[in-house]
Amino acid sequence: MYVVTCTRCGFVLDESRFNQPDWRDCPSCQALLRVEVFPALFKEAAPAQSGHVLVTEGEASCFYHPHKKATRPCDACGRFLCALCDVEFNDLHLCPSCLDSGRKKGRLSNLDNRRTLYDSLALTLALTPLTVILWPFTLITAPAALFISIRHWKTPSSVVPRSKARFVLAILFALIQIGGWGIGFWSLIRS
Repeated sequence: MYVVTCTRCGFVLDESRFNQPDWRDCPSCQALLRVEVFPALFKEAAPAQSGHVLVTEGEASCFYHPHKKATRPCDACGRFLCALCDVEFNDLHLCPSCLDSGRKKGRLSNLDNRRTLYDSLALTLALTPLTVILWPFTLITAPAALFISIRHWKTPSSVVPRSKARFVLAILFALIQIGGWGIGFWSLIRS
C-alpha cells in the first residue's frame, strides 16, 4: 500500500484529502495542499509471469529455462521461450538475446536513445567552409557532404521525425561548390 505525504512536513495524508476541487490545509503544518491521485495507486500490482513448470516429457521447453514450458518461439531466431523470457516489442515476440543484439546492431531503432544527425552534419560540411578564410577547404568538404548525404539518405535521422530538407540543401550546396571547383580547374587548364 502506498502512502501520500505532505510535501512540506512529511505527514501521512488520509484519503479524504485526495482529489478535492479546492486546496486544503495539512493537518500537521497547515501548508496548503491539493492532492490528485489516480485510482491505480490503490490497486494491487499484477503478478509477473514466471512461466509454467514443464509437466510432461514431450512438451517443448524454454531455451533459457529447460524446466519451464515453452509458450511461443522467438520471432527473430526461433528459440522456444517461456512466459518469463518472452519480450513483446513492436508486435514481435523476441528472446532477451535477440533484443540485446538488435539494440547493439541498431536493428531495433525504437530502442535508440541517441542518433547521429547525418543531415545536419552534411549541411554543416557544405556551409561552414564558405567563409572568406576557409573556402579552400570546400575542395574536401563538398565531396564529403555529398557522400554523407547520399550514403545516409535512408538512415533514420532523429528520434523525432525530420524531413530530408537538410540533405537536399547539403547536396545542392555541395554540387554548386564542386561545380565551382570544376569551372575553376577548367579555366586554369584552358589558359
